[in-house]
Amino acid sequence: MEKKVASFKEYEIFRADKSCLNEIANFVVRENYSHHLSSFTEEEISKDIKSVLEEEEYLYDEKSCIYIVRNYFGNMIGCIRSFHWDKHKTLPIEKVYGINPLHAVHEEEKYSYWHIGRFAVAKDSGLSTLTLFKRLMALAVKPIVEDKYSYMIAEIDSKLLKVMKVLGFGTRQIGKSIDYLTSETVPVCSSKRGINGFFSKYGDLCKAA
Repeated sequence: MEKKVASFKEYEIFRADKSCLNEIANFVVRENYSHHLSSFTEEEISKDIKSVLEEEEYLYDEKSCIYIVRNYFGNMIGCIRSFHWDKHKTLPIEKVYGINPLHAVHEEEKYSYWHIGRFAVAKDSGLSTLTLFKRLMALAVKPIVEDKYSYMIAEIDSKLLKVMKVLGFGTRQIGKSIDYLTSETVPVCSSKRGINGFFSKYGDLCKAA
């Protein structure tokens, strides 16, 4: 089920649920391959789609915030996912990088953690990737901004990380980068203070036009 949260001239943003995870897995993997590789096989894509879908189904719960962007033909052209970690499930940052956020980020029990992931924008959408990123990221980090004791954890494409820094997003690298889903990906965390530099500038962009 999808609930519209914002409408703009060329697209709409919806909050979605578990029913869209298969579509998101397909979209994220195919866009990553399209953006970063010049040649690949359908077998490689299918393998990664299966892996991403299994991971998202495992992580999903009622507190998860999934946002998708659709053009007016109904096609997905962007997405992002924010997952409230219960401190028990194995996150991608632990499975892929061997990093336990409770040790690498903050050990006080009062803090909660949100894992941000699955950001992707259609390569051929004809729209501003930067604007879509600002809007989707603003929605994804809103729960962290609203919670006094929260941290963001994420694995972010190294090029996108540089863009985030320019936009005022303060992050701390908590491990070595690796190649993941076709690009160099960096494990990072960010406190509410680090996020506020970005959110104070662009938080209003996610509101309906």
